[in-house]
Amino acid sequence: MPHSTLDDLLAFLAVVRERSFTRAAAKLGVSQSALSHTLRRLEAKLGIRLLTRTTRSLSTTEAGERLLERLGPHFEQIETELAGLTELRDKPAGTIRITAGEHAALTVLWPALAKFLPRYPDIKVEVIVDYGLTDIVAQRCDGGVRLGEQVARDMIAVRIGPDMRMAVVGAPAYFARRSPPKKPQDLTDHNCINLRLPTHGGLYAWELEKGRRELHVRVDGQLIFNNIALRLNAALEGLGLAFLPEDAVQPYLAQGRLKRVLEEWCPPFPGYHLYYPSRRQASPAFTLLVEALRSGGRVA
Repeated sequence: MPHSTLDDLLAFLAVVRERSFTRAAAKLGVSQSALSHTLRRLEAKLGIRLLTRTTRSLSTTEAGERLLERLGPHFEQIETELAGLTELRDKPAGTIRITAGEHAALTVLWPALAKFLPRYPDIKVEVIVDYGLTDIVAQRCDGGVRLGEQVARDMIAVRIGPDMRMAVVGAPAYFARRSPPKKPQDLTDHNCINLRLPTHGGLYAWELEKGRRELHVRVDGQLIFNNIALRLNAALEGLGLAFLPEDAVQPYLAQGRLKRVLEEWCPPFPGYHLYYPSRRQASPAFTLLVEALRSGGRVA
């Protein structure tokens, strides 16, 4: 249907509903003469009179009444759907899917969601815990949370967490049997608790740095896990050295249940970022969540 014909039909409906050219013109934001011209143009296209006009009254012809009966409900349905979209804007709803690593989900996402979700009961959030660098477009995710250095350049990245540090730790019981490592190379003589990441195709090499020296140390040991909790438990049991986020081990360091080594080889690095496609129109719900994560969970 040509756009001009659609406009003409909308003008016809407005005139019939208002029973007045004057009121319909004011509602549509056009002049009365322009509206009259539009109706005459529609009647000319259809080859039939739709309205009967006198100086005091306005009514539909038989053809006009039929057109109103057939088209009116469809336009009303469209208006209802558009109003529903406006309601979604004013009252955000829908499901948001986010992929994140275990540590990011626990330390950044969860605290923000705990404050955010009660405020917006019509928003649902699905968190997919995944260590891999997920293709969020292919996996139909709205966004992902990763360290800043891991975010692809074609994505919008929003910083949502502070700088981080890693820590090499072991239990006092472990160090009762072995001397603490003095340099990264000494780790090859220790029983280390390994991490397997899908994106690395094998075991994760511990990333250590001091000044301008950067080392990727491949360690060996009896245990291999793919999450933080089990590596932490193994270290607490004295089964080896673990390389873990500093905030995860801080309480146990304070309690004396773990001892830190090689601290000078673990400098701060940029923390977590929320990333999402730059070419996709974000939903109102996702936009609100982005702002909540950016502000640490606070909602307006």
